[in-house]
Amino acid sequence: MKIAVINEVSACAKNADILTALGEFPQHAVYNVGMVPPEDRPELTYIQTGLMGAALLNAGACDIVVGGCGTGQGFLNSVMQYPGVFCGLVTGPLDAWLFMQINAGNCISLALNQGYGWAGDINLKHIFRELLRDPAGAGYPPHRSGSQAESRRKLADISRAAHLAMPEILGRLDRGMQLPLARCGAFLSLLEEAAQGSPAADAIFRHFAGL
Repeated sequence: MKIAVINEVSACAKNADILTALGEFPQHAVYNVGMVPPEDRPELTYIQTGLMGAALLNAGACDIVVGGCGTGQGFLNSVMQYPGVFCGLVTGPLDAWLFMQINAGNCISLALNQGYGWAGDINLKHIFRELLRDPAGAGYPPHRSGSQAESRRKLADISRAAHLAMPEILGRLDRGMQLPLARCGAFLSLLEEAAQGSPAADAIFRHFAGL
């Protein structure tokens, strides 16, 4: 599995904790494409990291995005403006397990300032242990698994019907808001890798590379 970690400015000091927690899973490839230390540049808001996450998912550049912000709410609302993104607000291990079992989403939003106190880094480790422990979409409780799978299919249909294609959306967004993303080397590299043999991913990569 390819996991993209995307931190914005208010919570980028927690980036190292996220990478440490994901380090327990060497079988998965982790790509750190957002901000790293607080002094990192360009400075990214949750509006921009939400767009980054959606671009990567729509390009097929990763399987799951790990994002967030101070409360987790801003990134959640930002990334869910785009097609094909199914994000959950995850604050604890049970949230993580239930979200993957019932919703089988492709994005999580973490609260990285609010409630992030003593042993916050330990909570992150337990979150990822539960998030990645079992195959996604098995359902819970088990007798509801069929209905939950049908709901996921319907939600994906709604997302496709309710949104423009990602390249068209990018062409309509404010260029100034997108410009900092063109300076994020790890983000562009991951998009470029996905662009090989994928016209949709190539269109998304070319858009950002040409800003």
